[in-house]
Amino acid sequence: MGSFSNYWENKLLDYIFGKDDLTPPVIYLGLLTVEPDDDGTGLAEPSGNSYQRVQTSASDWNVSADGSLDNAGDIVFPMTTGNWGKVTHFALFDAATGGNMLAYGTLSPAKVIGSGVIAKFAMGNLVINLD
Repeated sequence: MGSFSNYWENKLLDYIFGKDDLTPPVIYLGLLTVEPDDDGTGLAEPSGNSYQRVQTSASDWNVSADGSLDNAGDIVFPMTTGNWGKVTHFALFDAATGGNMLAYGTLSPAKVIGSGVIAKFAMGNLVINLD
């Protein structure tokens, strides 16, 4: 896992210290072709060719242990209808489009996603850490 965004860090701190209520957001998983900044700028997602963020629910994630959690099953993107380019990072968002970036991380290795490909994170391969 790379980093929580400044937006999400502020929301969590405000909640922990009683400054704001926190309702868990619907979390969407997106792919990125460059590393974003912690403030959510510099985002570059694939465009077109059936790309869309994937909505997750609580049941898509295992319960955390030792400051870490992972995906409980495969998280699957739609089959590409064209080239998505070289995907280097993933990000978690609170909306299907736009919205706020919550966190991001590096894909190792980066993947070139061409036409006719189904990108996915196999069960247990998307790990989110908070330490």
